[in-house]
Amino acid sequence: MEKNYEEIRRECRNQLLEQIDYTKDMQDEEIRDLIDDCVLRVGKTQKLSLQIKNRLQRELFATIRQLDVLEEFLSDNSVTEIMVNGPDCIFIERNGMLIKVDVHFESQEKLTDVIQQIVAKVNRVVNEASPIVDARLSGGARVHVVMPPIALNGPILTIRRFPDHPICVEDYYRFGSLNEEVMEFIKKLIKAKYNIFISGGTGSGKTTFLNVLSGFIPTDERIVTIEDNAELQIRNIENLVRLETRNANIEGCLPITIRDLIKASLRMRPDRIIVGEIRGAEAIDLLMAMNTGHLVRASYQRSYRYSLMIIRSLTNTEKQGVLACL
Repeated sequence: MEKNYEEIRRECRNQLLEQIDYTKDMQDEEIRDLIDDCVLRVGKTQKLSLQIKNRLQRELFATIRQLDVLEEFLSDNSVTEIMVNGPDCIFIERNGMLIKVDVHFESQEKLTDVIQQIVAKVNRVVNEASPIVDARLSGGARVHVVMPPIALNGPILTIRRFPDHPICVEDYYRFGSLNEEVMEFIKKLIKAKYNIFISGGTGSGKTTFLNVLSGFIPTDERIVTIEDNAELQIRNIENLVRLETRNANIEGCLPITIRDLIKASLRMRPDRIIVGEIRGAEAIDLLMAMNTGHLVRASYQRSYRYSLMIIRSLTNTEKQGVLACL
């Protein structure tokens, strides 16, 4: 009896999970050998073309070792964002357009497994008690997760990918975003250690722009970066300290906030401090850092006038307020 592709894939996956030796750290080649044997056995009872066999091998490896159905989009350089709205609804952004793709996770449990695999690699925890988390992939892609019961239509996973080849100053000239006169002026501000704010809408390129500006920082300076989720790509500085916040976890570890890291950074003898996000009472410490003469960068989703108004409000009231999310 001929089976459809999904049934074959599911059976192969179950067989592989039974064959994997969980008592040791199996290498990728060992997993691939198991997959090849499994597909060979299936080919003896089912009529599978070479194209289907190759697809089955590729998808089984992604399911067992990688991020399942998302792997093909992560390897596609034209895809800049992946949005998973539960196991059955996946959108991607390609060339600035949102596209619904005809793939899905086999179950909500499998989607949850993929999410747990992602957050575990960066020592984060996400569950019903702590249903919101930021993480990153090994390649630097930014990950945001919202889990039930906060998310009503299943686990929500958003992955924003950054280009393999970072945008440079010449690209801004080519795009028409900036001209040489403006860039030269910004370069002088950076070398003179002016405090700098970068504001803009979601996905407008705040982090990308900062990475370009970091190339103007003198290479003999000591730089401290502070982020909720490490994603800056500062390449030309050897004396670089990268700090990242930490959430509280079930093991009793206390949270480490942006405010804690700003205070700590001031004791590290930095020439410049780069702060990723300002969301609340840490605005007070931001202003203290600015008074010390460090380069401070923060990003906002509104205009600069609105951003400065909110900072003033936060420093007066210490109330929480979301200003930006890179």
